[in-house]
Amino acid sequence: AIPPPEQAARMARFVLHNCDWGALATLSAQPGLRGQPFANIFSLSDGPPGLPAGSGVPYLYLTLMEISVQDLQINSNASLTVSLAQTPYCKKHKYDPQNPLCAHIIFYGSVVKVNDSEVDLAKKALFSRHPEMESWPKDHNWFFAKFNITNIWVLDYFGGLKIVTPEEYYSVKP
Repeated sequence: AIPPPEQAARMARFVLHNCDWGALATLSAQPGLRGQPFANIFSLSDGPPGLPAGSGVPYLYLTLMEISVQDLQINSNASLTVSLAQTPYCKKHKYDPQNPLCAHIIFYGSVVKVNDSEVDLAKKALFSRHPEMESWPKDHNWFFAKFNITNIWVLDYFGGLKIVTPEEYYSVKP
């Protein structure tokens, strides 16, 4: 069951943990688009599916060959949107993806390569949900990254966005 609307931090953790991908928006560094918003879809995971719930950290598997990753090399700031629209929940309740009851979360922060101590956690989180990643071409120089969250907005009910601090987000039990 999804958390009630008055528990926005739990909702944010719930939505992220139940989503396998999100829309990552960067500022383009590409010729002709420099400085313009650019959104792209990325697979993500905060931990293996099911319970116990994940860490709350969105992990990504990236290559410098990807256009949005090239943008991040110039400016690592980004926003990441995840929505229950990708799960059976909204279809089951006949909620349009734009309906606030089909909860979505907007994270703002930066994308950074994980340090050596976090590689195993990121690898387990991602490969448990996206097993085909393990067979992606090695010559693409894939690396594990994480989305460092600095701001969180939750839209899960009528009446507008709710602001959740990273401290609130990481302190709740999903």
